[in-house]
Formats: sequence, structure tokens, C-alpha cells
Amino acid sequence: MWLYLVALVGLWTLLRWYRERQVVSHLQDKYVFITGCDSGFGNLLARQLDRRGMRVLAACLTEKGAEELRSKTSDRLETVILDVTKTESIVAATQWVKEHVGNRGLWGLVNNAGISIPLGRNEWLNKKDFAKVLDVNLLGLIEVTLNMLPSVRKARGRVVNVSSVMGRVSLLGGGYCISKYGVEAFSDSLRRELSYFGVKVAIIEPGYFKTGVCSNATHLSSAKLLWDQASSEVREIYGEKYLASYLTHLKSLDQKCNEDLTLVTDCMEHALTSCHPRTRYSAGWDAKLFYLPLSYLPTFLTDAIFYWMSVKPAKAL
Repeated sequence: MWLYLVALVGLWTLLRWYRERQVVSHLQDKYVFITGCDSGFGNLLARQLDRRGMRVLAACLTEKGAEELRSKTSDRLETVILDVTKTESIVAATQWVKEHVGNRGLWGLVNNAGISIPLGRNEWLNKKDFAKVLDVNLLGLIEVTLNMLPSVRKARGRVVNVSSVMGRVSLLGGGYCISKYGVEAFSDSLRRELSYFGVKVAIIEPGYFKTGVCSNATHLSSAKLLWDQASSEVREIYGEKYLASYLTHLKSLDQKCNEDLTLVTDCMEHALTSCHPRTRYSAGWDAKLFYLPLSYLPTFLTDAIFYWMSVKPAKAL
């Protein structure tokens, strides 16, 4: 019996391996629009797809980021300035894309732009702190997608949304985890709706990687600012010892982050170029071996694990 089971698993693995390696034809004729190309995953993916011969339309927040990207790529790659929090910027970028793709439509839309701070304990933040992250990571992503959908549908293309392991397990306060849970929900509903038109939607769920989102210097300065703006009651409840422990954790953030960003961009590339892309991609061993299994545990077990792993506030029961 065990022999049959092993043979069945082996056959399934072989078939899956073969199926996932079927590549879309005429990639050199396909346009891909990527947000957040100043640095990190977006920047690397733009260069990666450009080397593969695809027609990359890269959206950067700054002119400096756009110039640096163009200097490292071929003449095929073109850039546009985009602020995903501003409707007029999104509308202008959409028109720019339509002019480039013409009747072919847009094969790939990669929603990669994102921020992580302000990030801290929920009581340290205010409504504006939450809104700042949600405007970029969720509402900006939704608005870009809705504007680009007619072009993607015309090409029967792909939408690739960058979520996070924090879209499966909420470990942090602030807007980041909320936004990534929202990306997961939006992507799921979008995938089901667009399946009738031949459009595929994939979700990328990276673990911890060394990008601007995980910069310990940025997180340290943000955490200190949030602590200072918190009420005296909140600071008393948590205590200085808790703050010191939290800051120590942030200082070591870079050491916990994977430097190999291709683990993520390879997932993005597969979602764009494979005939049979996956629905979800977990990038990084921490995502695969810790956060993903953790997300399937009963909630009380997950809560207990993090209760015992975390530092307790000064006035905890």
C-alpha cells in the first residue's frame, strides 16, 4: 500500500513539474507594467524581464529611480513616474500604458509598490498612521488594478499582486498586516471574477527579505517617533524595558532578512511566463517552513506560541 502511495505522490510531483515548466509563447511581444521599480523586488524584476526580452513598462516614484533603472537596462524598457496614492497619477500612467500597448493589450500587471511604516504596537499609532500604509499597499493597488484591467483583459493576461507572509499571520500592529490581508482578499475575489475572461491572478507571499520595507534604520527611527507620540498612559503600561527590547529586535532585523531577492522575483517571473501559474507563491524558507505552516494551526495555538515568544509589557497580567 505504501509503495502505491509513494508512486502516486511521485507521479503527481512529476506531472506538476512538467506542467509548471510550460512557457507562454512570444514573450518578446508581451508588455508588463510593474509598480515600485525604484528599488527592491520591482527594480530587480524589471531588469530580469528586460534581459528575457519582454517589453517592460516600469513605474517609479522618483525620477532618480527611473534614471538609475534605465541606465541598467536595454532600450526596450521604458519608465513612468507613478504615485499610487494619487488618482491623477494613476490615470496618467494608465493612458501612457494604453498608448504603448495599443491593441495588443497589457499582458502583465505587477502590483509591487508598498511601504511598511509606520509600524508598531496598535496603541502607539493613530488613524493617520494606519491610513498612510493602507493608501499605498491596498487602496493604491486596487485603484491601479481597476484602471489597468481593460488592457489586461484585452490581452487575456496576468495580474500579480505582492502580498506577504503577514497577509497570512498577523504579527505586527499598524496598517501593514491589515493591508496584506486586504491584498489577499482582493486578489481572491478578482481571480474568480476574471477567470471568465481568461485572466489569471497570482499572489506573491514573501518572507523577510532585505529591501527598503525591512530596513532596520528606518524602522528604528519610526518606532522612536511612535513611542514619543504615544500617550503617557500607554508608555507607562508598556514601560521603557519593553521599548528597549523592541528596539533591540528591530536592530537585528537586517540579519534575519534574506539577501537573495531572486527567490521572490523568480516567483513573479513564473507567474507571468508560465502557461500554468500558481495561485499563490511562498518565497523564502521562513515563509515555507514557518509562517505558512503557522497559518494553518488553530488560532489558540498560534496565539500561545507568540505569547510565550514575545516580551511582555511592564503591566501585563
